[in-house]
Amino acid sequence: MKKSNLVIVYHRQPYEEVVEDGKTVYRENSSPNGIVPTLKSFFGEVEQAAWVAWKQVDPKDKKTFERVVRMKDSYGEYNVSRLPLTAHQVRSFYHVTSKEALWPILHSFPEKYNYDPVDWETFREVNWLFAEAAVQEAAEGAVIWVHDYNLWLVPLYVKQFRPDVKVAFFHHTPFPEPSMFNILPWRAEIIESLLHCDLVGFHIPRYAMNFVSTARSLKKVEILEEIDVEDGLSPHGMALSVPKVATRIGYEGREIAVDAFPVGTNVGFIDELCASEKTHEREKAIKETLNDRKFIISVGRSDYTKGTRDMLLAFERLLARRPELMEKVQLLVTSVAANSGMTVYRNVQREIEQIAGRINGKYSTLAWQPLVLFTQAIPFDELVAYYRCADICWITPLRDGLNLVAKEYIAARGDLKSGALVLSEFTGAAIELPTAIMANPYSNRNMDAAIDQAIDMPAEEQTQRLAAMLEKVRLYDSVHWAQHTVERFRGIPADPRYGMKGVAA
Repeated sequence: MKKSNLVIVYHRQPYEEVVEDGKTVYRENSSPNGIVPTLKSFFGEVEQAAWVAWKQVDPKDKKTFERVVRMKDSYGEYNVSRLPLTAHQVRSFYHVTSKEALWPILHSFPEKYNYDPVDWETFREVNWLFAEAAVQEAAEGAVIWVHDYNLWLVPLYVKQFRPDVKVAFFHHTPFPEPSMFNILPWRAEIIESLLHCDLVGFHIPRYAMNFVSTARSLKKVEILEEIDVEDGLSPHGMALSVPKVATRIGYEGREIAVDAFPVGTNVGFIDELCASEKTHEREKAIKETLNDRKFIISVGRSDYTKGTRDMLLAFERLLARRPELMEKVQLLVTSVAANSGMTVYRNVQREIEQIAGRINGKYSTLAWQPLVLFTQAIPFDELVAYYRCADICWITPLRDGLNLVAKEYIAARGDLKSGALVLSEFTGAAIELPTAIMANPYSNRNMDAAIDQAIDMPAEEQTQRLAAMLEKVRLYDSVHWAQHTVERFRGIPADPRYGMKGVAA
């Protein structure tokens, strides 16, 4: 089988797996919006591509398990190499180590950090398996592109297997400052692996500089090049601002490129949905149920980092503070429940449901329920209709690597020229969208003032703020991010014996 010029390594499979008539069928993702379709768009840049992911498999089925499947969809033809992990490996590597130990530190919640149940040897083992699968798919001189923190050790293992390949890594979460990151007992091993990359990418300059500072606290790392952060990424004045960002660092005679560029949303696809008759019909149906009430939407999942609890408490205070809003405001919250194996989030979901129940129990009337809580994801095409009906989008995580929901809302409201975005200062997207109403979710007074400002904002001000945000969202969309990333791939120094069509040649 022909080897691949680009190998994407990510824990999720790049398709939807369904059972039809007793047979497993792989379907292209129903929505081209989101990180998986964005990554698959890179397949058009190379002659041959592959994807490495994991799938939980019963040990007794391993002998008959189809390890590599050939996919053909609108993105082209590509291999999907699937690691058959046992339930124990999945729980240890993903549910425990990644979510109970690494996730809270990345998001600066040391009180949530749980070191005791971690089996680091299993984490190493799974990362080794990912690296082994990736190099088996890779052609000489290929780019192996690794995604996210649960695969931190893959770059080191890949380079041990195949020094000829180029390794890029993209961090989808925040990267904390050294004093937080260095709580991890495996800090030196993780940073050593990342320093074996040829390119390390982050959403925003602050995360990139936190990584560089952490690396310098643990290893003899030199900053080779540092540039001013562009105005479009708010170099001053924001909670996550930083005036300069390193673009090249050196370690043990090697040069590592550092990149800071936020992922965008698929604006073209959202435009198509907004123009469709189905969306218009759905909008009409939603508006009929609202009865001219001011509609607020908040989209997230059950995670203590998402700030849903704090947002609901702010809504409860709003109803208590402003009785004139009774029966005149409606909040829709999606808090998608985590996988049943994710015990760390059970209490989060329980508390969210309790607060929601208390609000509705206290303020509902026969004609009005102030809060609607969905614990299942809303299909994206339907979600766009809700965005278009929402006067306010309320996104206030305590920490968030980026937050695409904020960008989706802006894109969906573009032609309407109205709508207010309340956005946490601690989301990566905040530095791109300074004309949003900035909120500090750690301050009750600030949260109250932010939602009041959104509710009372004049139409002219809404139009001005939205236009400024829409310009950013359209300019830095998913296509722009892809083009930028390809340019960075081209900048990776390559052995002249190897090449990659359109990427690293």
